[in-house]
Amino acid sequence: MRGPLTMNRSSGRSAAFRAAKLAVIAPLAISLSACVSLGSEPPESLLTLTPTASVTAGQGGPIVNDDAIFVATPEVPARLDVTRIPVRVSETEVAYLQDAFWVEKPARLFRRLVGETLRSRAGGGVLVLDTDDAPLDAKVAIRGTLREFGYDASRSAVVVRYDAIISRDRGAEDSAFVTRRFEAVEEGVIAEPAAVGQALNRAANRVAQELADTLVNPASASSTQPE
Repeated sequence: MRGPLTMNRSSGRSAAFRAAKLAVIAPLAISLSACVSLGSEPPESLLTLTPTASVTAGQGGPIVNDDAIFVATPEVPARLDVTRIPVRVSETEVAYLQDAFWVEKPARLFRRLVGETLRSRAGGGVLVLDTDDAPLDAKVAIRGTLREFGYDASRSAVVVRYDAIISRDRGAEDSAFVTRRFEAVEEGVIAEPAAVGQALNRAANRVAQELADTLVNPASASSTQPE
């Protein structure tokens, strides 16, 4: 008689324990569902930058390490450190263009655009490092600040402004630094995601091409600078 009675009590305790666990888990699940949000509906499309000058398949040549160029991710002000397109409403007000989202932050998109443009301008024979895990120390480095990369409502224009610092390392006692501001403006752009995104892509490509010309053909680039 004791055996069956003992088993019944054990089964009763086990059932009660499982019920207690479920009673604890249920409110915990409710609490987590209240804290974790999957966000709003994803946008219909995302914007990106596409280089107009690119290296074709099979293009290349012998690479000399001394000619390697490192492209750093540019610094940006806080308003650009997001995946949105800032809109300058006034001298003291900034908003963001509705329903316009980059696939990733514009600083990294701009970095890869510059890198691919440099490869194209150099004919594929120069090693261009536009990732964080650079395998070697490049003799030429491009750093800088992406100061404007958005829409100016007062002018109906997109503005891309990049302050570059170009360093050339020719040895411990022979290094040179050059600073230059690159800017491209495209006016007459309507404040819609597709139009603004396409205009920013064109402006960013112009800046990247001017920067590449400064490195690959300095004499030609300097002759085209405004006086």
